[in-house]
Amino acid sequence: MTQPDLFDAPAPPLDDCATLLADLGEWVEHGWLRELDRSFALFLRDLDPAASAPLLLAAALASHQLGRGHVCLDLQAALADSPASLSLPPAHAPDAPIARTPSQWLQALRLDAWCAALRASRLCEPGPGHAPLVLQGPLLYLRRYWQHEREVRALVGARLAPEPVAPAAQVRPVLDALFTAPAPDWQKLACALALRQRFAIVTGGPGTGKTTTVVRLLALLQSMALQDGGEPLRIRLAAPTGKAAARLAESIRGALDRLPWDALPHGEALRPHVPSAATTLHRLLGSQPESRHFRHHAGNPLALDVLVVDEASMVDLEMMARLLQALPPRARLVLLGDKDQLASVEAGAVLGELCSRAQEGHYDAATVQWLQDCAGQQPPPPLQDVQGQPLDQAIAMLRVSHRFTADSGIGRLAQAVNTGDARAAQALWRAGLDDLRSCRLAQPPALLAQDARLRALVLAERAAPFGHAHYLRRMQATRPPADAAPAAWDAWAADLLQALGRFQLLCALREGPWGVTGLNATVAELLRQAGLLQGTQGWFAGRPVLVTRNDYGLSLMNGDVGLTLDLPAPEPGAPPVRRVAFPAGDGSGAVRWVLPARLQAVETVFAMTVHKSQGSEFEHAALVLPDQGNPVLTRELVYTGITRAKRWFTLVGSARAHGPVLAEAIGRRVLRASGLMEES
Repeated sequence: MTQPDLFDAPAPPLDDCATLLADLGEWVEHGWLRELDRSFALFLRDLDPAASAPLLLAAALASHQLGRGHVCLDLQAALADSPASLSLPPAHAPDAPIARTPSQWLQALRLDAWCAALRASRLCEPGPGHAPLVLQGPLLYLRRYWQHEREVRALVGARLAPEPVAPAAQVRPVLDALFTAPAPDWQKLACALALRQRFAIVTGGPGTGKTTTVVRLLALLQSMALQDGGEPLRIRLAAPTGKAAARLAESIRGALDRLPWDALPHGEALRPHVPSAATTLHRLLGSQPESRHFRHHAGNPLALDVLVVDEASMVDLEMMARLLQALPPRARLVLLGDKDQLASVEAGAVLGELCSRAQEGHYDAATVQWLQDCAGQQPPPPLQDVQGQPLDQAIAMLRVSHRFTADSGIGRLAQAVNTGDARAAQALWRAGLDDLRSCRLAQPPALLAQDARLRALVLAERAAPFGHAHYLRRMQATRPPADAAPAAWDAWAADLLQALGRFQLLCALREGPWGVTGLNATVAELLRQAGLLQGTQGWFAGRPVLVTRNDYGLSLMNGDVGLTLDLPAPEPGAPPVRRVAFPAGDGSGAVRWVLPARLQAVETVFAMTVHKSQGSEFEHAALVLPDQGNPVLTRELVYTGITRAKRWFTLVGSARAHGPVLAEAIGRRVLRASGLMEES
């Protein structure tokens, strides 16, 4: 149902482009649209001065939706409920009068007339061509994203034909030796599924064993490849960010140490052929400076036989298209990720869409028979479907968490949030579970620095598990003597980086007192008052920093976290040498020192957004919710924040944040407009 408008104004004239462009300018001034959105409409007007107002409105809104993570503009949804589908106009009124709102323009339109106006323009086409806009049904795309969607659909589809690496009878004894858990062993079934075609997804929540599964899959693939004197497969590991790649490498090393090599043909001789080094997708593809293009593409494919991509929920539509284009035709692609996590910051929710039917399985008769022959197990009957689609046969969902037990508060809370059960989530706070904490702030946002509960959380007072004070106290207590060898300073920094990663404040918002900006300033002041920091501005010792843009010259990736430390003065009376320590990024535990002046794209990170935390885990994670609802507060955001915690989770905010704001967030799903799963 169309929402009532916020402002009284006459209906806009749909044939008046000048009025529309003036309104677009006002919406930009009020922060409703980006300047980029208005500029795109102006660009189209320059291309075709006869372009109609409905077309220019649609173009600006399509650009706006891209900025919100949608691949396209759903015209029908925009007309039915513009506040929900577009977040326009926002819930708050502007400070100054405004002539017309987006919803007033939309109320004057009808779907058939809007589509007709788009089809009548040379700027819009229904499919292949050169027009900047593509209209398919009620979905309006910028051409590039329509093309990416078609490519992902086609390239994934081309890899779905069954193509087992070996006969089931040859695989069965090795799988039986690698996996000994009782049926249904979801890890074993996932491994067997991934052996069957050149595309596979292994999805599951935290602790379900995605890394364990893929390591055993890679060992099995190498074992089959080396039969009868064959050549080892060229395997690469990648992730969207530097932090996720480093964590993948570390997890792979641990899983390799636990692998029962003697159960595999060739035994320990296989180990050198299962890599543990991981890289970012940008490095893998060979990003070109100041360009959207990569060195590797269909004409210059990657030199590999198997590619594993972790944290695939963070991969946006454009990157997935580029990745699939660069794969050799016979290569295997295995995606790992949690389908319920937040989608990528950029447009698209590829993993979530591909896994939209994963919960129900939909395994057809041929797949069930393969699993029985190959793994000696079948999915339970409710997950079988004689009409299952080809994509269903390539997706394995791990369903048992080995990190969270049945009485784990974190696991139960994540499950309640994931199923949209706000009442169950609220009840868990009252259950007195050891791993769930509540930090109810009584002070208004402007006085957070004086709030005793926030102080207790940050300083780890009152037996609270790990706060920011933990690493700072350790920094002071364990500092090596001035004449210590360089290795001692490296070890000190490595230990502090590990201590820093034990606790993290996570925010839903970037701006405002409840967002990253406000909380970083508040926490720094609390730590200064406690005598743990000597300053809160500039490059002060103890400042944690987050890299916000890939810097290939320094080998630092977006999402990398470093710690500002003072090294010994070069001579008596000289000031200490201030450097920023970063993990080496290869999972080795080594440290790299960087001069602060060389870091151009970093920010203080006492608090980070939930989006930035993806690919990370913390022993104690604290999620800060604002005291008012916001469209960015969604079930996926809350779930992602909760599942960053390994041992303790704390919800931080006012009484409203713990009540109606949390309930509203759990009830709101991320629904990104897309046609990826639609037939062409």
